[in-house]
Amino acid sequence: MTREQHHDVAVVGGGVIGLSCAWRLAAAGARVCLVDPEPASGASRMAGGMLAPVAEAWPGEEALLELGSASLRRWPGFAAELSATAGEPSGLHEHGTLVVGVDSADREQLGALAEHLASLGRTVTRRTSRELRRVEPALGPAVHGGLEVPGDLSTDNRTTLRALLRACTATGVEFRAVEARRVRPGEVEAGQDTVRCGTVVIAAGTHSPGLHPGLDGLIRPVKGEILRLRARSTALPPPRRTVRGPVHGRQVYLVPRPDGVVVGATQYESGVDTTVTVGGVRDLITDAERVMPALGEYELGETGAGLRPATPDNLPLIGRLEPGVLVATGHHRNGFLQAPITAEAVEALLSDRRPPAETVPADPTRWKGR
Repeated sequence: MTREQHHDVAVVGGGVIGLSCAWRLAAAGARVCLVDPEPASGASRMAGGMLAPVAEAWPGEEALLELGSASLRRWPGFAAELSATAGEPSGLHEHGTLVVGVDSADREQLGALAEHLASLGRTVTRRTSRELRRVEPALGPAVHGGLEVPGDLSTDNRTTLRALLRACTATGVEFRAVEARRVRPGEVEAGQDTVRCGTVVIAAGTHSPGLHPGLDGLIRPVKGEILRLRARSTALPPPRRTVRGPVHGRQVYLVPRPDGVVVGATQYESGVDTTVTVGGVRDLITDAERVMPALGEYELGETGAGLRPATPDNLPLIGRLEPGVLVATGHHRNGFLQAPITAEAVEALLSDRRPPAETVPADPTRWKGR
């Protein structure tokens, strides 16, 4: 069965990127259909929700830092408009980030991060263990210093996803709860139907390569396990800020939630595998308690794993694959962070305007001729 063309855009994928693109396009007046069997699920539902381009900066990934920083600047306006459209909170949490270290090697890593950021004209504030515990009293005695990054924020991922679903509905997005099988210019093979439209936007995360041959080899799944801990009345309250950092070389983060904290995340190159392992849970709990011992009194509310869509250079793919087909995928750990600027870029491209300059390095044509 073929559906007659009555949509300007079909967005394939209902994670944070697909929902953000669909909402922004519909708000701009486009007739939008979102194709996904279960929107607001998958990696987006499992995410920690960190909006932390500075704390995650790495030498050689300066374009990624610029992209994330530009999107972070858009987050307050994005959140305010999302909340107004949805009629409910956006999930944005504005209390900043602490990056802490436990042993001497961890502290050396933080020092290298501070020097790298300084070389780029970005500064963070070094804090002693006493200064860190003054702002977050639940930090444990093993924390021997760190960095304060007040501009790196976070969002409650599930609150944001609920708001995006409401905003899409409020702006007239049509939801098609079927799985897309293939994308061609102006059409999506979905279930037993073919959805016709003016332009297709592929935003299907790790499922994207199977939809279009131009994405072959450009997206791979990276597994990440995550825990959701609920505070009990007898335990110290969760931190107000995101607390993250290396613990004996392993990265761990604690992201506050109204009822507790999200702890993440492991990282495995293990193909399409969302099994939560005993070893992964053990490492996360061990490292999290090292940073904040009070977590041992929390309730283990949920364990889960998601598949991050990663590219060879860690930059996402944002741009035109061919006439009638755009792509917005491959955001790896940064889907929530980069959602505002990605949606803005997709809207600009569909309107024949220049996308934000920071998204230009993410153009998929950089891999042509590989």
